[in-house]
Amino acid sequence: MAIDRIDAVAFVGLLVLAAASRALEVLVVAAAMGGFLLSISVWRLYGGRPWESLGWLSWVGAAVTIVLDPGGLAFLVAFGGFGLVGGCLLAGGRLGFFPDVWSVEESPIEE
Repeated sequence: MAIDRIDAVAFVGLLVLAAASRALEVLVVAAAMGGFLLSISVWRLYGGRPWESLGWLSWVGAAVTIVLDPGGLAFLVAFGGFGLVGGCLLAGGRLGFFPDVWSVEESPIEE
């Protein structure tokens, strides 16, 4: 569960977006965050961590929920659901709770 370069980039990027939220409109920052999280998701998938990639992709859904703003209880359920699922997928992928679906072990075929 060591922190690697992509984790550092994600942390710094989220700090920059949080600082930008003070100067820019909420929708602009949410759209930028969605794009940033999507790129992190692709990096994780390319790096061979599909569960973490799905977690980041779920957080893209949370950012899209902010942009679309369905309002009321629908907003809370969608944003909270995407956030919770994303957090669980990230933690589960990091802690090894999910099976390794990315690598293939070649075993000899017995005749």
